[in-house]
Amino acid sequence: MSKHAYVKAYPKEFRDKVVQLVQVSERSLREVAEEFGISTDSVRRWVQQAERDQGTRKDGVSSPEREELIRLRRENRQLKMEREILSKAAAWFARETGSIP
Repeated sequence: MSKHAYVKAYPKEFRDKVVQLVQVSERSLREVAEEFGISTDSVRRWVQQAERDQGTRKDGVSSPEREELIRLRRENRQLKMEREILSKAAAWFARETGSIP
């Protein structure tokens, strides 16, 4: 089983509230994580991503950039598949009509 098999997804609103609590309070990540019964690593990742999204951290991509990257990769796969289909269709028609494309 993969290491992500037991990952529990938390609603965005919950993650945002936890991040906000960490950022405005003087409590540590560990204290906030223990209060809500979640891992310190999860809280750390959420805070780091929020800092990227806010522009205060530059060591990764923001959430909108990540969403765009996912969309572009999906679109690229689709276009490659369509190109392959068209190429095969052109080759088939060339064989059927005896012409070279």
